[in-house]
Amino acid sequence: MPIPHLSHKIHSPNNWKKDKVVKRPKKIKPSKLKKGFFNFKKGGKKFSDISFRKKSSGFKFNPFKFIKRYWRQLAAVFLVFIVGLIGLFAWFSKDLPDPNKLSERDIAQSTKIYDRTGEHLLYEIHGEQKRTIIRLEEIPNYAIQATLALEDQKFYEHKGFNLWGIFRGVVIRALTGKTLQGGSTLTQQLIKNAIVGDERTITRKLKELVLAYRIEKKYSKDEILQMYFNEIPYGSTTYGIEAASYYYFAKSAKEITLGEAAILAALPQAPSYYSPWGNHIDELYGRQQYAIDQMVKEGYITTNEAEAAKQEEIIFANRVEGIEAPHFVFFVKELLSEKYGETLIEQGGFKIISTLDYDLQKKAEEIIKEQSEKNLANYDASNAALVSIDIQTGQILAMVGSKDFFDKEIDGQVNVVVANRQPGSSFKPIVYATAFNQGYVPETVLYDLETVFPVFDGDYIPHNYDLEERGPISLRKALAGSLNIPAVKMIYLAGIDNVLDMADDLEYTTLKDRSRFGLSLVLGGGEVKLLEHTNAYATFARDGKKMRYSAVLKLEDNKGKALEEYDKPRSQKIIEPEIVKIINDILSDNNARAFAFGESNYLTLGDRPAAAKTGTTNNYRDAWTIGYTPQIVTGVWVGNNDNTEMKQGAAGGTVAAPIWQKFMKESLKEKPIEEFSKPSYEISNKPMLGGDASGVKVIIDKMSGLLATEATPEHLREEKIFKQAHSILHYVNTSDPLGPAPVNPEVDKYYSNWEESVAKWAKENNITNELPPTESDNIHKLSDRPSIYWVAPSNNNIISEQTINLEINASAPRGVVKVVYFIDNNPVGTSYQNPYNYTLIIPPLLLNGGHTLTARAFDNLENTGEASITINLQREAYLNIDWLEPPQSTTFSPADFPLNLMIHIDDLSKVKKVDFYYRPQDSQNTVWLNYIENPISNNLDVLWATAPELGVYHLYPVITDWQGQLINGPEITVSIE
Repeated sequence: MPIPHLSHKIHSPNNWKKDKVVKRPKKIKPSKLKKGFFNFKKGGKKFSDISFRKKSSGFKFNPFKFIKRYWRQLAAVFLVFIVGLIGLFAWFSKDLPDPNKLSERDIAQSTKIYDRTGEHLLYEIHGEQKRTIIRLEEIPNYAIQATLALEDQKFYEHKGFNLWGIFRGVVIRALTGKTLQGGSTLTQQLIKNAIVGDERTITRKLKELVLAYRIEKKYSKDEILQMYFNEIPYGSTTYGIEAASYYYFAKSAKEITLGEAAILAALPQAPSYYSPWGNHIDELYGRQQYAIDQMVKEGYITTNEAEAAKQEEIIFANRVEGIEAPHFVFFVKELLSEKYGETLIEQGGFKIISTLDYDLQKKAEEIIKEQSEKNLANYDASNAALVSIDIQTGQILAMVGSKDFFDKEIDGQVNVVVANRQPGSSFKPIVYATAFNQGYVPETVLYDLETVFPVFDGDYIPHNYDLEERGPISLRKALAGSLNIPAVKMIYLAGIDNVLDMADDLEYTTLKDRSRFGLSLVLGGGEVKLLEHTNAYATFARDGKKMRYSAVLKLEDNKGKALEEYDKPRSQKIIEPEIVKIINDILSDNNARAFAFGESNYLTLGDRPAAAKTGTTNNYRDAWTIGYTPQIVTGVWVGNNDNTEMKQGAAGGTVAAPIWQKFMKESLKEKPIEEFSKPSYEISNKPMLGGDASGVKVIIDKMSGLLATEATPEHLREEKIFKQAHSILHYVNTSDPLGPAPVNPEVDKYYSNWEESVAKWAKENNITNELPPTESDNIHKLSDRPSIYWVAPSNNNIISEQTINLEINASAPRGVVKVVYFIDNNPVGTSYQNPYNYTLIIPPLLLNGGHTLTARAFDNLENTGEASITINLQREAYLNIDWLEPPQSTTFSPADFPLNLMIHIDDLSKVKKVDFYYRPQDSQNTVWLNYIENPISNNLDVLWATAPELGVYHLYPVITDWQGQLINGPEITVSIE
């Protein structure tokens, strides 16, 4: 830590109090001090302006007395330190290299990458080292300068290491929470690669520092550079710039151009990551251009030379041979290189068993090649990519980064699965899931109307893909049909920050800079990686639990020892299961999207339920389809790597969905059909939020027309809709959707614009807003209700006669005008005169058993009081009906048809007609079979001519008597198998 200037005060917040200045020991020379160390802000004041008083501790340390007392021990310790330091220098210095010779290295061993069975070799990283010595003067100056500008700009000034570089790369970055950097000089890099290795230990770092200092003492800077350019690894088993030049460009380092030199300078930092045949070719070119810019900054080249170098066409030699699933192979290699280091993965003789399903991979490649030819011919789409993940394990089963890894014309070596591309509407489910989590439901209604959204840089006016508008529409249809206008309204209602929180939980790594995103995020305004996007959809299939994807099942070293084995990643619930069920239900609802995609589309898998969503970006630059079952999720991208437009009509459902559908059918053909769980949720009664866009529903009193109260008689209560056309912002507070309606909705920044489009629509559809009543029913009062009780019959009385005398006692403050009698809520008679008794003839069709008798008294304002009792009918049956054929619970086959049906009725004098019906089990849909009119025999039979579909059915007759009354006969159950 630098020592502050004498004019500043020493601070220790845990051990000092205010108001007492403690001076620094006078022996410290001002020349050794640095100003301003404590000159930073705290609480609005300079920290250097605050003084502290030391807490009383009862002990005061005196360094002079301590040294005087223990000087012998301290001297001994110091002597041991000096001897140890000399010993370290001597021991480490014995390994100094010869600048004119190549360092001896262990023989590299091939690393092999297999599919998940361990039987199919995907790629072998050959262990043969490629090394050719070259003299420094033979290397072009700009190749040396590119490396210096990128790796060690102070090379000719330092003595082997840069303390400030180490402090900045380790201490400061640690304090600021950034990834640590070594701050290594070229000399240190040489030591690491040629002598001590890249093992990450303190001992190795100490050796590196000591040897760097010793090398700088023994050799000139040019000799060190010569060693560096002959020892540094450039990827795979290639060491030195001469071997690297032949490896990457098929020519000597003497012949490379400035642009190629900058490429070589960019590689040593992370050869696997920056490999031109790997997944980060864009990052390689980015680092190359940064190196060129640094050369301009250092004065090595001019701006014009730099611009020419950036425009160079770099042609790489084709060095990838004998490889299967190349994009996946390099993806795995990069993952493991980050974890174990480049050298071990490339030369350690490892055996890597990956998660790749070889058969599915080959099928994916075949499907993409076949469909890409059609897409190129019809839509100018030159490329496609696919990734598929097992839902339960998170294992990557297939990865195709482009239609042809070796096709340079389409930048085929770029792995689009991990590239940043705009997702279009395929990002909408993330937004809708956020909204559903806040209380919106699939029935919630938004207006699909052209709407202006004032934003910081002007007016944003989204349009649907077909440029049409559909007025009020449910969120279910809006999401399933991928409508843009409702989606933009939805991200505003859900909150952009809330949506980005959801994206963070789903582990999108490309949406961190929130300042970049606005309402267009819902339409794909933020770039995502196909792999991360597909894995986010897997969370929906996993009932809201996220899981990290995996690419490796087992990793063995060259002795067969397992360094790591697949362990199912820990899943974490980030979305409530009921919310996920809603998303699954909508995305698998083919009927809901039929208005946009048609009944027959590429987002279905026959009888197998599947949830899927498409996406298409502006001007048809990217087309997506991502979909899943409970077992597998697959994401597909189609487009051009150079971001050129495809032809109009190259939508996700047209160019990407056919690939998705074919692959999913292949991957699932041996798996059982699994259903998505159906959601269960409450629907609010708020307008729009609960699904009703027709107006405001209120319960009124039919007599007064005012709002019903608890005193309003039930038969006078009426639900009435007062027509209104308002946007959802009129009824819903965005910060609390389920709470009360906003008192002043117009304060919302978008309210007036949303209302304006709705008002225009209402006028075109002849809808006039109606205001519901605000006052309550003032006619009916609880105190005016009549009182009534039964006199006869008594409760639970047994009735065996056809008539019964009904007697009650009723009174009311306003007088009783009538009493109406009911059996099982069906009116059977009315009495208008006191004492309001009534003789009831029991309907002959009323079945024997328990029934409820109710008497209801009314006054002149329809105020009502009622009382009920139970009676038990035990009369002779009106008709006795029995089944003769078929017997109960009989099983038939379709070959048994036609079937004979027969019943017995005891009294034909009452029967005019008999109809026969059946209904499927668990259904209320009845099907008429046959009939007999004016029967002449007590045994009535008809034919059931045609067999229905296989299943269980209930058969029953319905008898019509001569008074037109209908009597349901007994049911029997039969099965058709």
